[in-house]
Amino acid sequence: MIFDITSLAGLTALGHGAAVTTCTVVSAWLLARRDRYGKAGLAVVAGLFFTALWSIVALLSGSASLAASFAESLRNLSWLFAAYRLFASDGRHESVRPIRPVVMALAFVELLHPAMLLVLAARSGVTETPTLLLQLTALFRLMVAVGGLVLVHNLYVGASPPARLALRWPASALAALWVFDLNYYTVAYLAGSIPLALAGLRGVVAVVVGALIAIGAKDGSEELRFSPSRAVTFQSVSLMLIGAYLVTMVGFAQWLSYAGGDFAALMQLCFVAAASALALVVLPSRKLRGWVRVTIAKHLFQHRYDYRAEWLRFTRTIGRGGEGATPLQERVVQALADITESPAGLLLTPGDDGLLLLSARWLWPTADVPAPAMPSSASTFFERESFIVDLDDLRGGTEYRGEGAIVPEWLHTEPRAWALVPLLHYERLVGVVALARPPHARKLDWEDFDLLRVVGQQLASYLAEHGGQEALAEASRFDDFNRRIAFVMHDIKNLASQMSLLARNAELHAENPEFRADMLVTLRNSADKLNSLLARLSRYGASASDELAEFKLGRVARTVVGRYNGAHRVVLTQCEDCTVAGNLEAFEQALVHLVQNAVDASPADSPVFLRVDSDGIYGCVEVVDSGMGMSAEFIRSRLFKPFDSSKQGGFGIGAYEARELVRAMRGRLDVESREGLGTRFIVRLPLAAATALLDTYNRTNAKVA
Repeated sequence: MIFDITSLAGLTALGHGAAVTTCTVVSAWLLARRDRYGKAGLAVVAGLFFTALWSIVALLSGSASLAASFAESLRNLSWLFAAYRLFASDGRHESVRPIRPVVMALAFVELLHPAMLLVLAARSGVTETPTLLLQLTALFRLMVAVGGLVLVHNLYVGASPPARLALRWPASALAALWVFDLNYYTVAYLAGSIPLALAGLRGVVAVVVGALIAIGAKDGSEELRFSPSRAVTFQSVSLMLIGAYLVTMVGFAQWLSYAGGDFAALMQLCFVAAASALALVVLPSRKLRGWVRVTIAKHLFQHRYDYRAEWLRFTRTIGRGGEGATPLQERVVQALADITESPAGLLLTPGDDGLLLLSARWLWPTADVPAPAMPSSASTFFERESFIVDLDDLRGGTEYRGEGAIVPEWLHTEPRAWALVPLLHYERLVGVVALARPPHARKLDWEDFDLLRVVGQQLASYLAEHGGQEALAEASRFDDFNRRIAFVMHDIKNLASQMSLLARNAELHAENPEFRADMLVTLRNSADKLNSLLARLSRYGASASDELAEFKLGRVARTVVGRYNGAHRVVLTQCEDCTVAGNLEAFEQALVHLVQNAVDASPADSPVFLRVDSDGIYGCVEVVDSGMGMSAEFIRSRLFKPFDSSKQGGFGIGAYEARELVRAMRGRLDVESREGLGTRFIVRLPLAAATALLDTYNRTNAKVA
């Protein structure tokens, strides 16, 4: 018999022919390996044999013939018996007892079916199934298919974890067989006729059954895994969603067409336009993609993250350098935010006094971060606990390690703040990354914590290495500076010697009053300049803090403001004449540096504001300008770095000198800036009345240490 494989009948014959070959070969091969299925080995071989027999009958006499129906009953009975025997393959003898009535009931239904067919066929005298016979056949087959699926479900779900590894292949084969039969006979019953397109696929399903049984009988089948990559899975699900959308749209449009009426075409057009607009709005949504990705990872994979893909992305982000690349601090935030799909983040790093300061922003310009951003106790907490703070839990009143004491108010009130991840290097805090809430918000779990903690340690090592390189570069610049100063000091010493010689030679011309007067004036001025220069060069020694005296901040502020009369408008908005302990000349010099920087950064018609008041045990002077402002990266890496100036011809030591002078007086210099808005420097010096208290506190800490 010759079949045209391009026709439906030819494809049906081809499928049944492949089924006969597959099931026959697998049954013969499995006969010698039947121990792989334990007590069910012979039953599985019988199931494959009767499946091949059914395919032969269907191929020769047609799928709708009574002979094919009888052969299908034999096939179903053999597979029911195989399912029954599989229950005992892992020693579940007690589980077999309640299953027996179910198997017997299904076998009775399957045996009743050919008996009724014989009776009806004998009375009607036909060999093809009329409508009544078809409906009866469909009903009986549906009952068997539903019962068989119930058996397969209990077979797999009730098995022990080790037994499931061996049972999954025969269970998958039986499930494929009866799921297809369920759909096939449902369509046949509703349509009242054999669905020829589905009938052509029944042989293909038999091939799948034989292949799955063969896979399960192979050595090492327990280790086989189907593990598609996350990218493939996500894209496949996306295609399925798009296909479902298209099918829904076509089906609804077809229903409108069947509805008829004068406005059917208009309604179809409006529906297609509305559906297309909905697709354009919803499908590109980042929140929708995030929800789909999280749902797929949660239900289809054992782990949420594809660690290979995450590591490759991490190394690409951190390793991206060269001209035009973002600073390392921003890349650190981005590398951590990419893991949780956070759209923005902040990097806070500890300063010299332990306070956490803003070091970098990544796509988060609206975050109002004060200076300091977090107290010094936060560094101690993160180093001790190595704990990732879930800010949503903290806002909800749940506290695990006492983290509520170290999280400042601005993080509580910032709606986008989601988590705090510490970056620890050898149990030392290098920084803290504040992550923004992802588009599809979810609760952090153990897998998030483990991955973020490991990545945080890796990022901390990069930051520590970067800091070490900067320290070496700075030390190199200081060496160069010291060499220059040595040359300057040598020249100064020579000049002083020459002037001393000049003074001695002048004794020879003491009779000339004009020469003597000019010489003495010149010598006096030169000596004053040299002594002033030497004093400034030696001011950075350790003894600077020992020469503290009391002076009034307001008086110094008014003196500095007076220097700029007629040059640039400097306004003293508030002046609380508090008394502090420090070095008057050094403080005035530091304040002049800060005011001059503010003047240089401000437009000609924009005033610089000074404000003097007290804050606890400190006296404060604020210098505020409305210039271009500075980025967090500039403040962290360049503002207080000597020999690095943004001014043309500048030496880059003014801000550094101001900070060192204030520190020598046991004070602190803070800076807050926003690009495009301006800058505020805050100088804090201890009040004179609090000097004794600070001395006692420092001595106590030194003894404890």
